[in-house]
Amino acid sequence: VQLQASGGGLVQPGGSLRLSCAASGFTLDQYAIGWLRQAPGKEREGVQCISSRDGSTYTLNSVKGRFTISRDNAKKTVTLQMNNLRPEDAAVYYCAAVGDSSEDFSDYDNFDNLCRNPNTALYWGQGTQVTVSS
Repeated sequence: VQLQASGGGLVQPGGSLRLSCAASGFTLDQYAIGWLRQAPGKEREGVQCISSRDGSTYTLNSVKGRFTISRDNAKKTVTLQMNNLRPEDAAVYYCAAVGDSSEDFSDYDNFDNLCRNPNTALYWGQGTQVTVSS
């Protein structure tokens, strides 16, 4: 099982970056996927997470209207489009996965849980650094 995050870098305030998470070794379309971040001295927090069932998303308030998560199960990738970046968005960004495809729908909210409590993640990718600075 592997989640490979890429796309980080240095960008000026107001700029954009597109992060990609490539999944292998498991069936992506049975997992909620999330992008989480951790800045120095801060706890890891969920940025955006997306359900495998219907594409429902959780979005951190501070990124609403600026970040967009999307998934392509056929290509086994999840992307995070980040626009109008701010210095406070600087962090190491991780992609993570948790199953959400049980037959009884008991895990329907796992995409939401993943972002609210990163400890619920089953799989983690390595981080990619995002730096926002002029």
